[in-house]
Amino acid sequence: MPLDPPLPDLLLITPEPPEAASMDVFFDHLRHAVAGGIALVQLRAKQRDALAYRRLAEQVCAVCHRYGARVVLNGPLDSLDELDADGLHLPSARLMQSSARPFGPSKLLSAACHSREQLLHAKRIGVDFVTLSPVLPTTSHPGEPTLGWTSFAALAASVTVPIYALGGMTRESVATAREHGAHGIAGISAFW
Repeated sequence: MPLDPPLPDLLLITPEPPEAASMDVFFDHLRHAVAGGIALVQLRAKQRDALAYRRLAEQVCAVCHRYGARVVLNGPLDSLDELDADGLHLPSARLMQSSARPFGPSKLLSAACHSREQLLHAKRIGVDFVTLSPVLPTTSHPGEPTLGWTSFAALAASVTVPIYALGGMTRESVATAREHGAHGIAGISAFW
């Protein structure tokens, strides 16, 4: 079943938010990104505890929704209760521990995948989209092995779930990613 509204080509994954004193810069970057047309944001904050993450998520959702962007949460949460988020993102370890979709179709569910096994499991539990990485070398993970476009295309062909290519992407990568079976691209520095 197609998503309404449809998924955009670009997925912004936020960098780890800074200490409280530097949050103005974080929100300036976020506002600039969503005002500039980014319509899907993953709030990735792994260093925050659950309470601090919830507070941050409330603020991020307010900013994104003001500009019509949707937000999926990637942090220390067990549920989306009482949050105005549009969905939840499962890191690959949490994906593989999940035996079913944790909520109904009214919210987005995404997952991080790095292998065919993870892609197939994501499809089995009913995710709406995935990130598949790392496609190309990245500054955040120097020297790590990458998929490359040929392997990415083979993995993308193994499932019917929309896939965002992640790792070394720039705005100019959208056409190449689509030629290799991606729905679009995801990135941090490319859109931040």
